[in-house]
Amino acid sequence: METSFMDNSYSVKVGDDFDFKLSKDTISSLDLIKTGDGTFHLLKDGKSYHVKILDSDFNKGIYTISIDGSEHQASIQTPLDELIEKMGFATNGNKNIDSIAAPMPGLILDILVEEGQEVNEEDQLVILEAMKMENIITSPRNGVIKKIGVSKGDAVDKKQLLIEFQ
Repeated sequence: METSFMDNSYSVKVGDDFDFKLSKDTISSLDLIKTGDGTFHLLKDGKSYHVKILDSDFNKGIYTISIDGSEHQASIQTPLDELIEKMGFATNGNKNIDSIAAPMPGLILDILVEEGQEVNEEDQLVILEAMKMENIITSPRNGVIKKIGVSKGDAVDKKQLLIEFQ
């Protein structure tokens, strides 16, 4: 396997021009303070930045962020995303998904659906706080919620069952 998969680095692309890798160690060492709902203060190389998450599509890894009032589109690929892409598998072709697992460890901030509820593709299901960010997990397909495996306030592990579909 490739080193980037083994060292758990994330590929981050901002706009069309800026492409870089972030390791988990780099992310955890950031001087980043949450200042509100989706807002953060970042101190980097002695310079202060005000960051706001304007929109997020956690399933696709696409975020719209504002840095000191300037809006940017950012996409984040995990090592697994990169491996799947390199192997030639489509990540968006499977609509027969029967459950959603936590993509990373975190805290369940809110559950936006209930068992038996009918949902459409891209409906918001769960808000997961992970790595100092609130991530909205959306439905990968149309369906009915069969089981919710977590409660608001639960700490979850990576790959822990969140929601099952009928």
